[in-house]
Amino acid sequence: MTTSLDERLRHDFPQAFTDRVETPCYLISEDVIAANCRILDQVQQRTGAKILLALKAFALPALFPLIARTLHGVCASGPIEAQLGREDFGREVHTYAPAYTAAQLERVIRFSDHIVFNSIAQWHRHRGAIAASGRRIEVGLRVNPGHSEVEIDLYNPCLPGSRFGIPAAGLDGVDLDGIDGLHFHALCEQNADVLVRVLASFEQGFGHLLPRLRWVNFGGGHHITRDGYDLDLLCTTVTDFRRRHDRIAVYLEPGEAVVLHGGVFVTTVLDTISNGIDIAILDCSAETHMPDVLAMPYRPHIAGAGQPGELAHTYRLGGISCLAGDVIGDYSFPARLIPGDRLVLADMALYSFVKNTTFNGVELPSLYSCSPAADRLTLIRRFGYPDYRSRLA
Repeated sequence: MTTSLDERLRHDFPQAFTDRVETPCYLISEDVIAANCRILDQVQQRTGAKILLALKAFALPALFPLIARTLHGVCASGPIEAQLGREDFGREVHTYAPAYTAAQLERVIRFSDHIVFNSIAQWHRHRGAIAASGRRIEVGLRVNPGHSEVEIDLYNPCLPGSRFGIPAAGLDGVDLDGIDGLHFHALCEQNADVLVRVLASFEQGFGHLLPRLRWVNFGGGHHITRDGYDLDLLCTTVTDFRRRHDRIAVYLEPGEAVVLHGGVFVTTVLDTISNGIDIAILDCSAETHMPDVLAMPYRPHIAGAGQPGELAHTYRLGGISCLAGDVIGDYSFPARLIPGDRLVLADMALYSFVKNTTFNGVELPSLYSCSPAADRLTLIRRFGYPDYRSRLA
């Protein structure tokens, strides 16, 4: 069975590459990421907005030089990501966390150009340290725009009772002298029409504050490089917002959009067994190597595979950890799986290796990059016992 996604996978990740890598591994395409960055740069050129890479979704220093040619910097979630952004990406570093300790903030100050606080109390507690640093740091507040259309509660930052952002009423009567900008984040893998509605709610609640500010950060979750995304609507929305508010600076900080379709996960069948259903044991683990498969949950596409019962042979794909639920899902294949067969899981650059663990002593996957256009396959890193041992006391 041939699908458009399978055709894309064969083009971007040729079998000549997927057969040569050691498994399990992530294989990241430089060519796809470069193409995504070209689309993002169109947005920057048309709107004047600055786009940042969200390190929480993709943090691979080996590919930072490629991305930094286009994007203006990174957004970090604390001192460790901020240091990575400063030392390896080398452009603007914007840092936000729900709260900072004094020690964390001291490090964040060293590495950040923008620091965003989640509450007035946090800003008041730490603004003296920022002033005393002698560094020119832009300070912002995360606000809750009061509108979100994220369907999965786990990923909805604007649910009632959310710990993220200050509601509009929370800024009534607050002296914002020293605040340079506002930040909101309310999207998750969504199109520009959702941003239009979120932005309308944001302006209704916070628009009166904008004349005194330098910038607004529209957060992440913009699926800009997805097929069918309405680029024209996004550009019109950002451009019109800037016109309404005296050319105020706008930032976007997507993660997925930078690396969408830019990586695969290659794994090998180790054994097949039967227990009321045929089961294939792989040399990987959903629990440790792709935890979002269990957390969301979702079913990753596998090249050449179908839904259960769609093709001749159906298997449950299981991992190698001791967790009973370490299962990727049920898939069908045109031929029986045998030990040594390789499976290629799609769209595994985002929220994958940044979430990996060594639970159960499961080895971390190797990291490769490739460029079919240049006929180049590069082993970035392989992991072993020292990486497991160094994380233990």
